[in-house]
Amino acid sequence: MKTHQFFLSAKLPKIQKDNNVLMLKKSNFDRALKETKYLLVEFYVSLSQSSQNLSEEFAKAAQQLKKEAPRIQFGKINTNQHDLRKEFNIREFPTVKFFVDGSREDPIDCKGVRQASAFITQVKRRTGPSTVLINSTDKAEAIIHADNLSVISFFKELHNDSVEDFSKTARDVPEMPFGMTASEDICANYSIQKNTLVVFKKGKPVLHKVLEDGRQNKLDLMRLIKTFTLDLVTEYNPETSVKIFDVPVENRILLFTPANSETFNTIYENYKSAAAEFRGKIMFVLVDTNETRDGVFEYFHIREVDIPAVRILSLTSDAKYKMPADEMTVENLKEFCQSYLNGKAKLHLSSEEIPEDWDKMPVKVLVEKNFNRIFFNKTMTVFVMFYAPWSYNCRKLLPIWDKLGEQYESRKDVIVVKIDVKANDILSVGLDSYPFFRLFPAGPDYQEVACAGEHTLEAFSEFVEEQSKTKAEPGEKDPSGGIKEDLSQKETVITEKEQL
Repeated sequence: MKTHQFFLSAKLPKIQKDNNVLMLKKSNFDRALKETKYLLVEFYVSLSQSSQNLSEEFAKAAQQLKKEAPRIQFGKINTNQHDLRKEFNIREFPTVKFFVDGSREDPIDCKGVRQASAFITQVKRRTGPSTVLINSTDKAEAIIHADNLSVISFFKELHNDSVEDFSKTARDVPEMPFGMTASEDICANYSIQKNTLVVFKKGKPVLHKVLEDGRQNKLDLMRLIKTFTLDLVTEYNPETSVKIFDVPVENRILLFTPANSETFNTIYENYKSAAAEFRGKIMFVLVDTNETRDGVFEYFHIREVDIPAVRILSLTSDAKYKMPADEMTVENLKEFCQSYLNGKAKLHLSSEEIPEDWDKMPVKVLVEKNFNRIFFNKTMTVFVMFYAPWSYNCRKLLPIWDKLGEQYESRKDVIVVKIDVKANDILSVGLDSYPFFRLFPAGPDYQEVACAGEHTLEAFSEFVEEQSKTKAEPGEKDPSGGIKEDLSQKETVITEKEQL
């Protein structure tokens, strides 16, 4: 009985900390949430330099808020905590999420925050007022000159939907100070007559955005404001890559050209002139082809003969578009961008040539050019491995995939295939980390199924058997014995061969 009472009264040991940051794992995470009103958590990779850099800034912020705001705690979770990674859908590292009131449902994603000062600003805005109320011109000037960038909204009155949208935006953009005012004198001093958001850069206004209730939302405002954290044209390099991907503009245009070429200055000035018209809609990026750029050439299938080249990338669909005009004038660049925004630009899909022996081995080899003909045939179940040749995990699994092909080689209702996704653009399948697997069941209703189980021969085989139970409808074959292509599924695209 005494022993029982001892355990009831004993306190659990404190969760271990490293530089004022809680060391979290599956066994103590729920407890940390219950004991903490506000918890900012970093999901990190131990050997990653970017994770190490962020952890240093994280620790600085935790130290500063230790006494100033003790109800705000910082924690970090290693990638080896697979259950927590899966629960919160962590796919990039480092990733930071903010948990409120002990709830693990829908934590706030803190994208784009990398500095200690930004972490402090963000948690303060989420736990208190998100913007400063300005009641004098001196206070407005103080905010305008407080940082390289600052944002002030001038309102007729402080009780409308636009004020709420502005306050929500301020919570998610901690990189710069935000203020708002409804003072007639202050509005008159800056010649403001309507509800207007103004972005100041180095003390000078660079954007006036009239705010109308119901005509804009938080994402629209955040997208527009964050573009000013970058130059009008941003060169892609290790220092800018994080900022480029953190700005929530879904459309990117990239210029591939050597910076030391004779035509560079002319091309660059034309590119920059076009960029001004599309700020907030398309992000303009420069790639100096004299530099090595972390696989960006391979991703866009840019060859030496293609340079200089211009491509547009949609982050929402991973679709790529090639500028049809060869001459990079301001007019051609603007026309290309506007055509894309209007939905009239043609897709540009890269494809390898179809190998002569693509169907002679147990595992069939697909490329973009024969993708539709096989995947949408409706007569058999198709199980595909999407792989990247340079990936260690892919190379390790290819022998297992070959064995799976041998196992189903004699089956007429199942086909096992593979496709190199770095050499072939496939838009009809959602991309994932390499390798990833999709199964297309036989039958009239096309609906791909992701294979998320173990990557073993037995698991793959069980998955195929389970998913291929539905009998395929009789299909129509062409005279050569192949599968007749469903032309209704084809998209209008431009392939590499058609462009040359």
